[in-house]
Amino acid sequence: MVDIKTPVERYCILIGDGMGDFPIEELGGKTVLEAARTPTMDRLTRLGQIGTAQTIPDGLTPGSDVANMSILGYDPREFYTGRGAIEAAALGLIMNPEDVAFRCNLVTLGFKEGRVFMVDYSAGHISDEEAQILINDFAPLIEGRSFHIYHGVSYRNLLMWHGGPEGLATVPPHDFTGKDVTDVWQVYEEEPLLYKMLTKAIQFFHKHPVNLKRRERGLQSANALWPWGQGRKPIMPRIEERFGLQGAVIAAVDLIKGLGKWAGLEVKEVPGATGYLDTDYDAKAGEAIEALKDNQLVALHLEAPDEAGHMGNLREKIKAIERFDKVIVAKVWDALKDMGCSYRLMVVTDHFTPIKWRTHCPLPVPFCIYDSEHINDNPDASFSERVAEASELSFNEGHRLFDYFVGIEPRYVELDPKKKELEEIEFITGP
Repeated sequence: MVDIKTPVERYCILIGDGMGDFPIEELGGKTVLEAARTPTMDRLTRLGQIGTAQTIPDGLTPGSDVANMSILGYDPREFYTGRGAIEAAALGLIMNPEDVAFRCNLVTLGFKEGRVFMVDYSAGHISDEEAQILINDFAPLIEGRSFHIYHGVSYRNLLMWHGGPEGLATVPPHDFTGKDVTDVWQVYEEEPLLYKMLTKAIQFFHKHPVNLKRRERGLQSANALWPWGQGRKPIMPRIEERFGLQGAVIAAVDLIKGLGKWAGLEVKEVPGATGYLDTDYDAKAGEAIEALKDNQLVALHLEAPDEAGHMGNLREKIKAIERFDKVIVAKVWDALKDMGCSYRLMVVTDHFTPIKWRTHCPLPVPFCIYDSEHINDNPDASFSERVAEASELSFNEGHRLFDYFVGIEPRYVELDPKKKELEEIEFITGP
């Protein structure tokens, strides 16, 4: 067993987004994790510990924002305000108390007989270059007292509404792929200012040269914006304040970068990291290895399995998990062995993204922890949902897993929102 009272010199968390799944008939009743070839994760499990963690508290939406906040040791019930506010930090934006930040997807909507349909939540996984042109060209048309829009990565953007409301009942577009979203779309009509902006975007994008060329090539048109996941600025203590650990985060998507910044972790930019199936696995592993030389804690996030789950693409999800195991987990573990220091390595998925559902599921997720100072012998163990569920090691409050992993009792940090304005936090540089 890992000794919770014994810290080590290095900590590394490898997060495979959305790896969890249900048994699939096509795989002979196995889950994707059980069917995939994952010799490194299986060996880590045999020599370490496996268990489950409830990363999504009751009553909260099973998103990567909530789940990864739990993995980094923060109770979402206390600190979570909304996905948009987290991603704002990744873009270096200043949020004032009255601001509301929305995640804002470029999507493909269909309109037929007065109904609205979600054709594609990512506008056919539009390229980063094309998306940036669309957003940069549209931004001057709406900028003023109320709205500012900023490009993130590919279809992912951020909408800042100065003086906007929090209570709008928005939904993640990836939950509605191929479905009628008329009722959800009409929610935006409750806020005439927002609805006017969204209809202006549809008119503008329809005739934009980027979309004209995409349609000529038989690709989905990025014909609309879809704001969701809104929230005001969170007030969070840094991991260094709570645990005395300096660290870094490696990720392609703004959500994880933003969480890292709020947690006081250095965000490492990785060329070739796309947040999609074609991301550069080698580059991400290499950046994590370099970061471990200078940091006590490193967290690496891989988006690809989650994207494959949203697509309902079984083959690509297996491929993403196998590459995660071979290129990232194996290389990082080998590097830790060569460093000659004590370390703990954790592999975890943030939530389930079942192929059948094509969206997130709030079940407890599997994790394994390998401790270089406390090696176990579990010859029949493997990294999978079923083996994890059979383990007695379980955390009903997912954020407690981090405390257990680092073996350090968290310090209490008193936060005064009047004194801890975002402008005082050094990573915020303004747009």
